[in-house]
Amino acid sequence: MKAISMFSSAGIGELDLEKLGIQVVLSNELLPKRAEFYKKVHPNSKMIVGDITNKKIFDEYISNIPDDAKLLIATPPCQGASTLGVNKQDKDLNADLRNQLIIEVFKIIEQKEIDYILIENVPRYLDVLIKYNDIVKPTKEMVYELFSNKYDIKVDIFNAKDFGIPQSRPRAVIRMCKKHLIWNAPKEQREITLKEAIGHLPSLESGETSNLKHHSAKMHNPREILCMKHTPSGQSAFKNDFYYPRKENGDKVKGFHNTYKRMKWDEPAPARTMNSGNIGSHNNVHPGRKQADGTYSDARVLTLRELFIVSSINPDWDYPEEYSDTFIRQIIGESVPPKLMFEILKGISNV
Repeated sequence: MKAISMFSSAGIGELDLEKLGIQVVLSNELLPKRAEFYKKVHPNSKMIVGDITNKKIFDEYISNIPDDAKLLIATPPCQGASTLGVNKQDKDLNADLRNQLIIEVFKIIEQKEIDYILIENVPRYLDVLIKYNDIVKPTKEMVYELFSNKYDIKVDIFNAKDFGIPQSRPRAVIRMCKKHLIWNAPKEQREITLKEAIGHLPSLESGETSNLKHHSAKMHNPREILCMKHTPSGQSAFKNDFYYPRKENGDKVKGFHNTYKRMKWDEPAPARTMNSGNIGSHNNVHPGRKQADGTYSDARVLTLRELFIVSSINPDWDYPEEYSDTFIRQIIGESVPPKLMFEILKGISNV
């Protein structure tokens, strides 16, 4: 089955699709660096680089859609609708132009005969008000308004942790298929804890390395290491009476209850964000183990190997290594876990 991809980023979510016999033959990405990475990872896909809202780019993209393309995968950027983003109020959510990019997806669906359409984003995205053809409706209602006469439409919130991925990552998923076709929902699987997923890997402190591929710990500053060494699994260092996060002058750092926080061994990892390399950001610190002196080991963020595992990426993945640790974390943080994409698309009737 030939597929086309919109808002393709670096192509992380598409890593496993060839196992289903799905070949993404056309893709589009705004940012040149992500598009460059995509082309190295998916060399058989034609990449159109640029802003899809630009008529020239849109026309180039649509003119390259092959007649036998049966699947459209659209993953508009989620930053405008994320609960961790700047748009806390509904008025800001609806005013963010990034949240209107789905209109370009509607145009493709209207102009091309596509059998299956997958639209994915954060759950909040379903409530964004979209203005199209003088109609204003929330995303979910707009999709039904425009396409329910031609497509069977299913709108779900799927959490990656329910499909064999050791990460809690809820995603809004819109599945559309022509009325004579079938697209079954993915089957839920057993939840995998962090202990099962990464508990067997060697313990590492900040700056240490191992003989396993991609299993090297980032270097953190001594103040961060100190406060996390005194923080138990599942807790934030802000709960510590003395060893709390401090500035260079000794003043307490301001932060939230889910920052400077260790993960829990008996749960999947929290959602991995673009900022997973920052020890002081949301839920980023390794669970650690209590040591004989009462402190806790692994005062660090996850290694790339651990990040790959909780994101359903092959831990021995040979990604183009000229890219930085920070860049790899960013593109994983903004992507759909490949296994979640695989499980959703496995339900297509003729794959």
